[in-house]
Amino acid sequence: MAAIRWRMSENTDYDGAWKEALEGYLRPFLELCFPAVAEEIDWEAGITFLDKELQEVVRDADLGKQRVDKLVRVRREDGEEEWVLLHIEVQAQPEGALPLRLYQYHHRLVDRYGQRCATLVIFADEEEGWHPQRFVSELWGCRIAFEFPTCKLVELAGRVDLQTSPNVAAVVIAAHLAAQRARGDVEARMEWKWTLTRRLYELGLEKRDVQELFRLIDWLIRLPDEKEVEFRQKVTEYEEQNAMPHITSIERLSRQEGRREGRQEALQEAVLETLEVRFVTVPDGLREVVETISDVEHLGRLFRHAIVCTDIEKFTRAL
Repeated sequence: MAAIRWRMSENTDYDGAWKEALEGYLRPFLELCFPAVAEEIDWEAGITFLDKELQEVVRDADLGKQRVDKLVRVRREDGEEEWVLLHIEVQAQPEGALPLRLYQYHHRLVDRYGQRCATLVIFADEEEGWHPQRFVSELWGCRIAFEFPTCKLVELAGRVDLQTSPNVAAVVIAAHLAAQRARGDVEARMEWKWTLTRRLYELGLEKRDVQELFRLIDWLIRLPDEKEVEFRQKVTEYEEQNAMPHITSIERLSRQEGRREGRQEALQEAVLETLEVRFVTVPDGLREVVETISDVEHLGRLFRHAIVCTDIEKFTRAL
């Protein structure tokens, strides 16, 4: 059967998905992409994300789309220093000025905090020949050389079987690469989404991890509405056949797809349950507003927003 072609109405929000993926699963990502760095971090001491501090340091830069920057405070396993900085950048498209910009950021961070800093770069683009690893500037015998560890995802996929790896970060990386490679090919995207979703159950994860990782897969691999309904039904049938105890909101909603009766209530329940899973507590006032909305299309949009919004305040503004 010929593959169905479909042009997405919007570009996949790679940067939003990667921000949440790194915040929720930093250790697995480092263990997969930068194993030597992961071994040197004292994970028991905890980590602190410094997004506000990073923005203050690079506030004159145009961060834009297709790039994710995270600044993390960590402790070293050897105990030599109380804490050090880890600057991680995910670059989803080629940028000629990248090496210079990374050098500038690194210099500013060290100057601002007086602590040592490691800059790591994840190349999430599709250009196999683009892989800068250093910045060098020389004039009249004055030389600056700045090198930074990198992980090119298309190269990582050639070394590691992402579909069978026990590392949960592999699922997110595989979803990212699938979204790129199957752009416009609905059947291929459907197959990838199903394969990676099923993998979540095979890994034996806790319910919350299954839901969070599924949300990231759903964020990265989008399908047109009719194929999304088919996909949800497929997942629900799989869970029922295998007696899975953690049916997510999106699969539970599929039981109501195609039936007008009860769909409004199912959507309201799906919106509220998704918010509870992601943010634990849903304010009573917000709950009451959602329960009064009867427009099914509006509820559907709210459900999608509940999956991808970064905080409950942003969801509230979408009401």
